[in-house]
Amino acid sequence: MIKNAKRIQKGKIVSFIPTGEYYFKKGIKAYHRHDLLKAKKYLNRALQLEPGEPMIACQLAIVLAELGEFENSNRILHHILEDLDPELVECHYFLANNYAHLGFFKDAYHHAKLYLELDENGDFAEDAEDLLELLSFESDESGEELYQQEDLIMKHEQARELLDSGYIPKAIELLSEVVGEYPEYWSAHNNLALAYFYLGQVEKAEAILDRVLEQNPGNLHAMCNKMIFARYQGHLTYAAEILEQLKKIKPLLSEHQFKLGISFALAGEYELSYFWLKKLYKSDFYHDGLFYYWLSYSAYFTGNVSFSKNIWKKVLELNPEKEGFEPWNDENTFHGFESQAGSIFQKLESDYVEERLFALFLTSVSSKKEEILTSKRLFQNQKLTTLEKEYISLIRSGKPSRTADAQEIAELFYENYQPIGTVEAGLYLMWFSVFVELMNQGVSLKNKRAWAGAVEYVWHKLRSEKVSQQEIAGRYGLSAATISKYVKMVSELLD
Repeated sequence: MIKNAKRIQKGKIVSFIPTGEYYFKKGIKAYHRHDLLKAKKYLNRALQLEPGEPMIACQLAIVLAELGEFENSNRILHHILEDLDPELVECHYFLANNYAHLGFFKDAYHHAKLYLELDENGDFAEDAEDLLELLSFESDESGEELYQQEDLIMKHEQARELLDSGYIPKAIELLSEVVGEYPEYWSAHNNLALAYFYLGQVEKAEAILDRVLEQNPGNLHAMCNKMIFARYQGHLTYAAEILEQLKKIKPLLSEHQFKLGISFALAGEYELSYFWLKKLYKSDFYHDGLFYYWLSYSAYFTGNVSFSKNIWKKVLELNPEKEGFEPWNDENTFHGFESQAGSIFQKLESDYVEERLFALFLTSVSSKKEEILTSKRLFQNQKLTTLEKEYISLIRSGKPSRTADAQEIAELFYENYQPIGTVEAGLYLMWFSVFVELMNQGVSLKNKRAWAGAVEYVWHKLRSEKVSQQEIAGRYGLSAATISKYVKMVSELLD
C-alpha cells in the first residue's frame, strides 16, 4: 500500500493557474524591455483576470498611450477614476498628456491643473507644470479660460452610459453641449441622434445623421444608426439596402469593427456579428461590459454555446445587474428596464421630474418592487418632490393621490408596450411630461382613455410610424371627435 501511494504521489500533476499578478509582472518586464506589444498583451490578460485592480489598469493605460492608442488609454483612465480608485490621482496627469496628443488642449489643461491641485508635490508635478506652460502657449485662450472648460470627452462617455441606461433627457443635455463645443466630433452627433430617436423625435434624429453623412461621407456610425432606425420603424427594404452596404465594409479601426459587430447583432445577423466581435476578442482591443454582452449573444445564436457561457461570466463580473439577461434564459423574451433595479435607481435620481415619475411607474410593475421601496437609497433621495412622494405612497399602500390618474394611464400603455426597452421608454416619458404640464395647469384627467390614446398617437407620429387617429380611437373605445380634440391638446402641451 505504501509503495502504491508513493508511486501515485510521484506521478501527481501539479496544475499551473496563472493569476493577474503573474501576467502583470510579465507585462512590467516587457515594458522595461521596451517591448510594448508584449507588454500590452500581458497587461490585457492581467486585467481580464483581475478587472478591479487599478494598478494593472493604469499600467495598461500607460502602455496604450505609448503605442499611440490615446482614446483607449483615456477610456481606462476614466474608468479607474470613476469606478476603481478615485485616489489614484496620477491618472489625471496621464489624461492630460493623452488629451494634449489628441489636440484637446482644454481637456489637457483641466486634468494637468487638477493633478497639481490634488498632489502638488507628486512625482509628476514638474512635468505637469511644464505641460501647463506649453498648453497656455499653444492655445489662443488664457490658462484660466482653459481651466474653466468642462472635460467634454468625459461628458461624452458619461452621456453614452446614460443613453445605454435609458436616461435620455440628461444624455441629450450632455451631448448637445459636446457637439456645441466640437461641431466635428461625429461620435457625439451620432449618439445625440440615437438619444432623439429613443425619445421618439425621429425626424430630428434623422436630420442629425443626414448632416453627419453630408459633412463626413461614409461615416460608419451614422450608416449603422440609419440601418437600426429603419428596422425599428419597419422600413425593412431600406434597412436591408444599408445592411448590404455595411456587409461590404472591412474596417481597420477597432472602434469601427466594434460598432459593426453590435449593429449586425441588432439586425439579427449573428454570424457577421460573431465574426467581428470574435476578431476583436482575439486582439488586444479593450473589452468592456457592452463588448462581452454582445459577444456572448452572438456566440450563443451561432451555436457557440460553451464559449457564450464562458464570456457571460465576464459580463457578470463587470455588470452584476445583468444576471437573468443571459441569451439562453428565455431567449425569446426581452427583460426591460422594469427588471433592472440599478437603472430604476438611476432614473429616480434624475434632474428631470418626468424621468423620476417614469422610474416610479417602473417600480410599480417591477419584480424588484419591494427591494426598491425599502432601500436606503430611496429614503435618502433629496430630489424627490411632494408629487413623487405621493406616488411612492400610492405604490406602497394604494393611498389615493394626484398620481393615481398618471399610474392608470401608464398601465393602459403597459398592456401593449412591455417589457419597456429604450424605444418604449419614449412613450412613457412623453406621457409623464404631459402629466407634469397638466398638474402645473390644474387640468383634470377625467377621460383617461382619451389622454392615453392621444399621447400614443402623437408618439407614433413623432416616430414617423403610419397610424391613423381612427385606428387609435378604435383601440381605446373613443369617437373620432374625441381623439382629435385630445391630440390637439397633447400637441399644444408638448410644444
